Amino acid sequence: MLKRGPVRPVDAAGLILLRGSRDAPEILLGRRHAKTAFLPDIYVVPGGRVDAEDLAPSGFAEAMHPTVAGDLAIGCRTPPIAFLRAALRETHEETGLLVGQPGAAAGSAAGAAWSAYAAAGWAPDFAGLDFVLRAITPKDSPRRYNTRFFLGDGSRVTGSLTGNGELLDLAWRPSGALDGLNIVDVTWELIRTALRRWRDRVPIGADRPKLLIYRNDVLHLRALPKAGRPPRMGRRA
Repeated sequence: MLKRGPVRPVDAAGLILLRGSRDAPEILLGRRHAKTAFLPDIYVVPGGRVDAEDLAPSGFAEAMHPTVAGDLAIGCRTPPIAFLRAALRETHEETGLLVGQPGAAAGSAAGAAWSAYAAAGWAPDFAGLDFVLRAITPKDSPRRYNTRFFLGDGSRVTGSLTGNGELLDLAWRPSGALDGLNIVDVTWELIRTALRRWRDRVPIGADRPKLLIYRNDVLHLRALPKAGRPPRMGRRA
């Protein structure tokens, strides 16, 4: 019998939303279904794979922070804006929330998420999202993702916290009351990094995103290399 090689990671995006005070903010988290194939019964931030629709314009102004755009382009053929579209689209689908500010579409809004923004008179603020972490699922996982995680301001949202049912027990949770939740190491690292940026009021693009990979089932974490120096993944990427 031929031994199957490792599954190739697919591009994905996630969004951690924080709101409240600098020292004790709240984080939006939900729990995945117990029967789901990937991370069952685990608390996560909204997110999912980059779909074909994320390669098409939203119909809104899509200005990005230049440093975020540059970091997203490192070692990747997917257009940087597609990751931000995916993060905002998945957040709307899974939580019902629209992240941005009052505004109108610059053209024809394409897709359910962007139509919801247009109907609410709300414009997605792509430039208001900071690139926090890039995480690659371990080699031996049956499903692998190369996920870019972003940080957004949870006070700049509109809509009802409902979603499509993919995430259960959706709630804004105090940052100091998460120890009892089933959270994996990647999400913990995302939370720690996002909380530090929130507490220190780090400007968007001022800090290097982190790169999280596994080698021999051991988590390795470092700053994402700058342009011209592609990340060294080793055999585990």
